[in-house]
Amino acid sequence: MLRISRRLGTAPAQRGSISNATCPDVFELVDGDFAVIGKDVTEELRGELPPDAGVADYERIVVVPRQTLIDALADLSESLSA
Repeated sequence: MLRISRRLGTAPAQRGSISNATCPDVFELVDGDFAVIGKDVTEELRGELPPDAGVADYERIVVVPRQTLIDALADLSESLSA
């Protein structure tokens, strides 16, 4: 079962989101994997992928704003070194 361990970086409200409509986020899962909330751009980018990349039926390409990942960087670095 997938479970969230913690948020990486700042909460969307701290980055200026005032509703649940624009809440990109990064989470560490209890198994050490990561989950992201971002804009689904699978159809827009599918044709842009290099020949050795693909998207399975159960996968999506998501865009996470740069600032969201920058804010998560310190926490992400900490997770990777643990």
